[in-house]
Amino acid sequence: MTILELREKRAKAWAAAKAFLDSHRNDRGVLSAEDDAAYTRMEQEITDLGKEIARMERQEALDAELSRPTATPLTGKPLGNAGPDEPKTGRDSDAYRQGMLKALRTNFKQITDVLSEGVDENGGFLVPEEYDRRLIDVLEEENIFRRLGTTITTSGQHKINIAGSKPAASWIEEGGALTFGDATFSQIILDAHKLHVAIKVTEELLYDNAFNLENYILTQFGKALANAEEDAFLNGDGSGKPLGIFATTGGGQTAGTLTAAIKSDDVLDLVYALKRPYRKSASFIMNDKTLSALRKLKDNNGQYLWQPSYQAGEPDRVLGYAVHTSAYAPESAIAFGDYSYYNIGDRGTRSFQELRELFAGNGMVGFLAKERVDGKLVLPEAVQILKLGGAAAAKA
Repeated sequence: MTILELREKRAKAWAAAKAFLDSHRNDRGVLSAEDDAAYTRMEQEITDLGKEIARMERQEALDAELSRPTATPLTGKPLGNAGPDEPKTGRDSDAYRQGMLKALRTNFKQITDVLSEGVDENGGFLVPEEYDRRLIDVLEEENIFRRLGTTITTSGQHKINIAGSKPAASWIEEGGALTFGDATFSQIILDAHKLHVAIKVTEELLYDNAFNLENYILTQFGKALANAEEDAFLNGDGSGKPLGIFATTGGGQTAGTLTAAIKSDDVLDLVYALKRPYRKSASFIMNDKTLSALRKLKDNNGQYLWQPSYQAGEPDRVLGYAVHTSAYAPESAIAFGDYSYYNIGDRGTRSFQELRELFAGNGMVGFLAKERVDGKLVLPEAVQILKLGGAAAAKA
C-alpha cells in the first residue's frame, strides 16, 4: 500500500471516528462503556496508520539519500575554460515555462512580463520550448506518420522542386557532336493549415497544486492533435488540410484495383509495382480489418506470408517488409512505399489560448491549442496503392 493510500485510509478512519462520536453520545453527552471501547479501537487504528505513514516517509527519505551519486558529475564543457553555461532566454527559459504554468493555473489572470516574449498574433501565447518538444514526442508516439515521414519547419510558404524529366545519356562517335537534353522541374508547395483542439478543466482541478495540470494538458492536446494529423496525412484531400497518401489526386500511384478478395499474388504484384530504389525502405500501411484478411494469406508452399515480430518494438512483416496499422487507414486500400517522401511542414510554433467565458456557467475553464501544419507526398511514385474489392475473406 502506498503512502497516498494510507493517508486516504487514515482520513476516512478519522471521519468515521468523528461521526461515531456524534451519533453515540447519550443525553449527558458521554459514551457508554461499550461505545467508549469501540471508539478507543478506532483511535488506535488512526494512530497506527499515522505511525506507518511516518515509517514509510522515513524509508523514502533514506532511499533517496542512498540513491544519491557518490561523485560530483562533470557539468562544464570539456577542453574549455569558460564559465557556466549562459542562462536560457526567451521561450526556452525556465522563467517562461513557470510563467506559462502560472498563467494556466490562474485562468490567465496572472501574466508575468516574461510571457511577452511569446505573444501569439491570434491572442494566445506561444508554448514554452520544453512543452513544444514534449508535444512533438507525444505526436510521434501516437502518430505513425510522424515517424515515417520527413518533418521540416517552415516560416512561410515552402516550395519543393521536383525533377519533372531527367536528361538521358547517349553514345557518340569519337569527335562527334554533343547532344543536350533539357531537365525540367515541377514544384510542390507546402502551405499551412490551422489545426486546433480545445479541452475543459474544472476550476477545482485547475487550482489544485497536487493535480499535474502540465502533464494532463500536454498529453490530451498531443493525443488529439496526433489523431487529427494522422487522419489528414492518410486521407486528407488538401482542402483546408494536408493531402493524404490515399488521396485520389495527389496521393500515391494506383498499383491495381481488385474486384475479388485479395490473394497472395496480389500482394506480390503490389511489392514489385514499387520501383527498386524505393523498396529498400518501404513498408505497408493498412487498416486493422484489412490486416486480419492479409494474415490468412499463404504462398504456393502453404507458408503464411505473415511474419510476426519476436522483438519488442519491431513491427510485424509481410514478405520481409514492415507492416504498420492505423485506425484511420481506409479498409478499401493498402499502401506500400517509402514514406520519407511524404513531407510534413510545421509552420512556426504551437500556441495556447484561454477561453474566458465559454464554460464559466459550468464552473470550468477552457484552453485552446493551435498549430499550423501541411503535408504532401512529393514523389507519388514512391508510394503504391492497392485498391481492394470483393469479399473481406482472403484466399490463397
